[in-house]
Amino acid sequence: MRAKREITSALVERYRASGRLEKARILDELCAVTGWHRKHAIRALSVGGASRSAVPRRRSRTYGASIRVALIALWDASDRLCSKRLVAMIPFLLPALERHGRLKLSADERSKVLKVSAATIDRLLSDVKIAARRTPTAGGLFQCRTAASPGAYIQ
Repeated sequence: MRAKREITSALVERYRASGRLEKARILDELCAVTGWHRKHAIRALSVGGASRSAVPRRRSRTYGASIRVALIALWDASDRLCSKRLVAMIPFLLPALERHGRLKLSADERSKVLKVSAATIDRLLSDVKIAARRTPTAGGLFQCRTAASPGAYIQ
C-alpha cells in the first residue's frame, strides 16, 4: 500500500498539469502498475492521493426533542390517530392545543410541526406507540392487536 501511495503522489502533479491524451497514458500506467481499476485510479489522482475521513458526515437533526414532545401531545389529543390522518389534523389541533396552554412552540418549531410528514411522525413516535399498545385499557384489559381479532380484549 505504501508503494502505491508513493506512486500515486508522484503522478498527481503530472496528471493535473497534463492534457487529455497524456492523462489517458498516465492512467494506463497507474492501472498496469497498481492493478487498480481505471475509475479508482482517476479518483486517487483527482483528490491528490489524500484519503478521505473514515467517518462519514451525518446530516443534523431537523426535528429535535421539542418537536417530538409536540407530536406526542398532538397524537394523544387526536385520540391516537395514525400518522397519515394526524398530518391532516395538525393544522386544526395545533392552534387549539396552543390556545389551551398544552403546547408552547416558537415560530420555527410551529412551522416544522406543520411541515412534518407521516413517515417522520411514525419514526419519531415509534417507541411511544409501542409503549401505548402495552398499557391497559379500561378495566385492566389489554387490547389485542392481531389480525385475527383486531378489536378483542384479553386479560
